[in-house]
Amino acid sequence: MKFISPKFIRTIAPQLDLLNTIGGGVAQPQLRIDQRPKGVIVRVAMPTVSADSFRVVLNKQQLSVFGEYRHQPDDPLAAPLFMQTLDLPDNLDLARIDAVHEGSELHVRIPFLNPSDQQREIDIRHD
Repeated sequence: MKFISPKFIRTIAPQLDLLNTIGGGVAQPQLRIDQRPKGVIVRVAMPTVSADSFRVVLNKQQLSVFGEYRHQPDDPLAAPLFMQTLDLPDNLDLARIDAVHEGSELHVRIPFLNPSDQQREIDIRHD
């Protein structure tokens, strides 16, 4: 006999996470930074947070990724769910940052200024 349905769990999980956060708890996202040949990808996974709840703000060399909960989309009051701030290095092209929400992850893609100027190892020939 099932007392709690999967639909109920999916419906109540964001509210429980919000109540935990408001009550002094912290909703901790999984953050991973992947370096690629053309730039970096900041991946933020927070399964219970909808795509509309994520915000990405660039202020000089700092990138802030945060999530907020609003009871209604146009509600002026928002409760913070999480916030991560990263100091970005000078070799990234901050004018070309873009972000996309894929599946349950937010991907913030930041290309290098000039990929050919990146550090690379030089093969040593043996004569």
